[in-house]
Amino acid sequence: MRARHSSLWLGGALASFALSAAVLSLFWAPYNPEMQNIAGQLQAPSLTHWFGTDHLGRDTLSMTLAGARNSITVALVAVMIGMGVGVPLGLFAAAQRGWVDSLLMRINDLLFAFPALILAILITAIFGPGAINAIIAIGVFNIPVFARLTRGAALSIWAHDYILAARLSGKTALRISWEHILPNLAGLLIVQGSIQFAMGIIAEAGLSYLGLGAQPPASSWGRMLFDAQTMTGFAPWLAIFPGLAILLSVLGFNLLGDGLRDVLDPRQKGHRE
Repeated sequence: MRARHSSLWLGGALASFALSAAVLSLFWAPYNPEMQNIAGQLQAPSLTHWFGTDHLGRDTLSMTLAGARNSITVALVAVMIGMGVGVPLGLFAAAQRGWVDSLLMRINDLLFAFPALILAILITAIFGPGAINAIIAIGVFNIPVFARLTRGAALSIWAHDYILAARLSGKTALRISWEHILPNLAGLLIVQGSIQFAMGIIAEAGLSYLGLGAQPPASSWGRMLFDAQTMTGFAPWLAIFPGLAILLSVLGFNLLGDGLRDVLDPRQKGHRE
């Protein structure tokens, strides 16, 4: 098996495992992740509690599964926001050129100057912390990423002869962008979406760790790490399992994006084989 396929299959397996855990948590968990049992607090991993329990007696495995659902939902919606707004902006800027292109890109640069964390702080200062506000912050951060990527790739496609033929046939810039430009960008956008998905998981965990994301009693990998930071000396499993969940999920989607890039972009084949 070629090395480039190894990244694709390994990334796909890890990403599928994370997605499966999120879907599974909708229908089943060993225990209620919000149920407290003070008498059973800080139990080490065992056959009863595979990942142990936390300082409130909650089952760590159940909380990890619920955290997967929260992290993946936030990352997925944030990527959809970024694509849904950024891609049309990038296509429009590339099609219009001139002052319209310059104005949109300057606004794009302004948004890109504010990291997701800063946006989250601004949003939560106005509306308060929560998963919805974390989604908005990460989604807004994704908009300039997709806009810049789409514009740059679209500009190169506009220079092709078949685009000139489409223009001579009387097609409008909007129709050309929809029928000819966007289909040629699909592979590139899928790859970038996978990478931004991984970054969204990290951003959500970071925001939850700082108390800006999902609020208790909702489970979140970042919140679990925050609660575990003072207990790692005598209950290391509280940090190990959510930390591994973040690590493997992010690694999986990054490898998946890298593998998809090699498969979908023929220019990469010569460098990887």
